[in-house]
Amino acid sequence: MAEFLDLEAQDGVRMPWNVFPGTKQETTHCVVPVSAIYTVLKPFANMPVLPYPPLRCRTCRSILNPFCIVDYLVKIWICPFCFQRNHFPPHYASISEDNLPAELFAQYTTIEYETSTDKSTVPPVFLFVVDTCIIEEELGYLKTALSQAIDLLPDKSLVGFITFGTYVHVHELGSGLIPKTYVFRGSKEISKDQILEQMNFFAKRPKPSAGVIAGVRDGLSAESIRRFLLPASDCEFALNSVLEELQKDPWPVPADQRATRCTSTALSVAASLLGACVPGSGARIMTFIGGPSTEGAAAIVSKSLSEPIRSHKDLDKDSAPYYIKAVKFYEGLSKQLVNQGHVLDLFACALDQVGVAELKVAVERTGGLVVLAESFGHSVFKDSLKRIFQSSDYDLSLSFNGIFEVSCSKDIRVQGVLGPCASLEKKGPLCSETVVGQGNTSAWKMCGLDKATTLCLVFEIVKKETPEPIGPSTSNQFYLQFLTYYQHTNGQMRLRATTLARRWVDGPGSIQELIAGFDQEAAAVVMARLVSFKMESETEFDPIRWLDRSLIRLCARFGDYQKDSPSSFSLSPRLSIFPQLMFHLRRSQFVQVFNNSPDETANFRMILNRENVANSVVMIQPSLISYSFHLGPEPVLLDVAAIAADRILLLDAYFTVVVFHGMTIAQWRNAGYQNQKEHEVFAQLLGAPRDDAELILTERFPVPRMVICDQHGSQARFLLAKLNPSTTYSSSSASLGGDVIFTDDVSFEVFLDHLQRLAVQQ
Repeated sequence: MAEFLDLEAQDGVRMPWNVFPGTKQETTHCVVPVSAIYTVLKPFANMPVLPYPPLRCRTCRSILNPFCIVDYLVKIWICPFCFQRNHFPPHYASISEDNLPAELFAQYTTIEYETSTDKSTVPPVFLFVVDTCIIEEELGYLKTALSQAIDLLPDKSLVGFITFGTYVHVHELGSGLIPKTYVFRGSKEISKDQILEQMNFFAKRPKPSAGVIAGVRDGLSAESIRRFLLPASDCEFALNSVLEELQKDPWPVPADQRATRCTSTALSVAASLLGACVPGSGARIMTFIGGPSTEGAAAIVSKSLSEPIRSHKDLDKDSAPYYIKAVKFYEGLSKQLVNQGHVLDLFACALDQVGVAELKVAVERTGGLVVLAESFGHSVFKDSLKRIFQSSDYDLSLSFNGIFEVSCSKDIRVQGVLGPCASLEKKGPLCSETVVGQGNTSAWKMCGLDKATTLCLVFEIVKKETPEPIGPSTSNQFYLQFLTYYQHTNGQMRLRATTLARRWVDGPGSIQELIAGFDQEAAAVVMARLVSFKMESETEFDPIRWLDRSLIRLCARFGDYQKDSPSSFSLSPRLSIFPQLMFHLRRSQFVQVFNNSPDETANFRMILNRENVANSVVMIQPSLISYSFHLGPEPVLLDVAAIAADRILLLDAYFTVVVFHGMTIAQWRNAGYQNQKEHEVFAQLLGAPRDDAELILTERFPVPRMVICDQHGSQARFLLAKLNPSTTYSSSSASLGGDVIFTDDVSFEVFLDHLQRLAVQQ
């Protein structure tokens, strides 16, 4: 595992198969797709940023890299992708084996270029879209959080403000002392042209001709834009005044009805405003929602409280009348935002659902952030919002306007990308006929990206067969190159190039080489993203059956056993953890939607689809650390047997962090022993897991929910739900001070027995 972490530390890439199967048939037998998990803007301490444009291949447009063959005498380099011979330009005349440019250094397989010499930069734009159909207490929490966020905004950034309830109010922050707002009816569908006309964009000049996108480039004056988007330093007073005077939506709500909330109309107005003022510039629509949309083109439920909001069962039975129409609307909105290069962020804070499941397509395709909490006063929301704007070691380093491209060696095709991006429909010989996620392209738009954004690329091997086994010659090498153009946090346009070399294997003995290059953590994450995608896109898909069949086939292919003898079955250490990860994936919130709303499931899957391997593994199989008097903090198995009366357990399930006190520890704490001088060691024991939990909360985005509970307490369910039920009500009694889980789920031991029995029958 250590060598895979080293590869990730060098290039930000993890692959399930670090040695690729040599033919299409062999790939099918490998079960886990040939793929790569790439953290697009992973920070590297020693990565050079070159102040000149990159050298490109004349034929395939890939970039000069350490794997190119260079002839220093005639100043020619040969592209490893298409074997085109390219001449070096005159300013490379002095290169030699002893005088290499940085892009040819073997250690710089990932490198950045500052692609633009133009130092004039457009500042980032933040457009706040705020729901006012919430109770006074919630509105007070939201106003406080927003005023703190506004104080943290970069001075040069442009800010706009929209509020919505029954109507949409666009606030003219540059109107001087007299506050002005433009009001749009929430129930009416308004075109982009109507929005711009009503907001007087063309009062003093002719309206642009049909088909022309209005904006700075088309002659909209800076004055007309400054009415709605002002530098943060100039509009602080106006913004704070609007926030102070912000009231709950004044329209009465009958006791048996929901509030009239026009979320889709507000987002449509916001997208059109940014499209008019700053098309193609880095901008974020930051949406704060406190309840379900009941008005407009993408309402998710009727106003009558007698009608419940759609559940997973309703979606499975096609009995959610509003769902398809709302998703279609947000697909259209996502296309508009992608064309403009703008991001949609979502902060949903309510005890009920608000429509995250419908909004998912627009948030994910624009690379937006999502935070789901119970209240605007909850630390999950408040701390996450602060983290976006704070400058610290754990800031997000928000970047904008990315384009991601892939180059591959012959015989590799791209099926698609699972992650926060949108297809640019750049078709060509690299595109596979099989589409997974955002496919049928070799280039993707990433409107918003940060240092954690991670894509999963799924490949296809198209070689049908090889006439002879590949020997230890250079012909078994192949190459991948990932190019990311983006607007850096400092406003400059940059290009990051990552070039990878791997090798094919085929013929006798290839199985051992494939096993040696198998990264089981990366494989589990690819399977998690793939099963989530299939659950959303395929009707009548059975995720448990698909995962079980995949695992059985993998173990039958790579396990060591005698036919029909389960006791003889064994797995290489390279594969031994994979069944355990699959067991926990089957039980995870990505696959088991029972007891989760569609909004919660959409939130979990969006975060899974943008996080790196280490974080995704914690989501699939949480980590458990034990604290006791006898031993310091030590990892323990994620099993009910880990519970003991004299232990404290710290569970990190990524979305929740649980500090669980054993029965005896809880009794001592309630008796106040930690406050007595002679029990100082007990006080330290109580504090240690809390300190470690705080560290997790500081590093992570969105900030997880913190749960502190005691054995047999009601909130102990947060821990028990994640543990392997090795001791249940139907098995023998638990150990003294331990616990049992009341479940009919199979334990990992039973799961493994069945797996061995079925694998040896294949």
